[in-house]
Amino acid sequence: MKSIASSAVLTLSLIGGGAFAADLSSHKLPPLPELPAMETTPWAGFYIGLNAGGAWNASTAVNLLSAPVFVAPGIGEEIWAATSSFAASRALSTQAAGFIGGGQLGYNWRFSETFIAGVEADIQGVAGGANSARNVSLLPTPAAGLSYLTTLSASKRLDYLGTVRGRIGYLVTPTLLAYATGGLAYGGVTARADFFQTIPNDTPGFELLAINAGRFSNTRAGWTVGGGLEWMFSSDWSLKAEYLYYDLGGVTFPTGVTTDQAFGALIMISNNHASTRFDGHIARAGVNYHFNWDADPVVASY
Repeated sequence: MKSIASSAVLTLSLIGGGAFAADLSSHKLPPLPELPAMETTPWAGFYIGLNAGGAWNASTAVNLLSAPVFVAPGIGEEIWAATSSFAASRALSTQAAGFIGGGQLGYNWRFSETFIAGVEADIQGVAGGANSARNVSLLPTPAAGLSYLTTLSASKRLDYLGTVRGRIGYLVTPTLLAYATGGLAYGGVTARADFFQTIPNDTPGFELLAINAGRFSNTRAGWTVGGGLEWMFSSDWSLKAEYLYYDLGGVTFPTGVTTDQAFGALIMISNNHASTRFDGHIARAGVNYHFNWDADPVVASY
């Protein structure tokens, strides 16, 4: 009797379990929620920022040159004119470096998943960028016992620098941009050269003398090229590190004349001038705020 009852219970259990399993198979589990799309950093749009760093000269020389332009005929002054000009011609090294800082404004276009193009304008002042050099010489004249005493000095500086540049960049990661840049550079530059020459123990009745100074100050235009890295550390802010080489061209300016007289008569004139080049290097860091007014988000699909 017990075995019959046990068999009945087992049979009912199998029937009930099968019905329960059939009921489970007819009810599917709800689908897993979709992962949210990952939005890449919105690089496109306007930005504005500040920068600071260092600037130093590439061409350090200020070249001072003297050349005869008049020699009285028939009295043998040619060698005096040549040796005087030689004593007054030197290249002085002005190795200037200073602090540079200012601001920038730009716009980026994102034309693919990984490439950014843009334009940027900046302007910055330079502090501590002036440097001067001096040379004093005592060289023999064609006459025994007489010497040219010549004192030369020069200085140059970059007062401010601005650029208007294109930028082309590659997104190494969604937040790190490596870029090359180049375009127009302009800046305020100043150079000065001072020149003095005489023969301290000259023969009575003869007088060679030059006390002159020349100065150049103007705004120059040229070009610049460089590159950098920019890291977007939030949706609105980025940090950048940048190097630029700039070239504002060379200038030549007069520094006066040297005259030699014999008993009041002019027997020699030499023309003196200075030349230099305004080019250099800039290494700086900056921070930008990105407005992203018209930046379309780029969505990565899964």
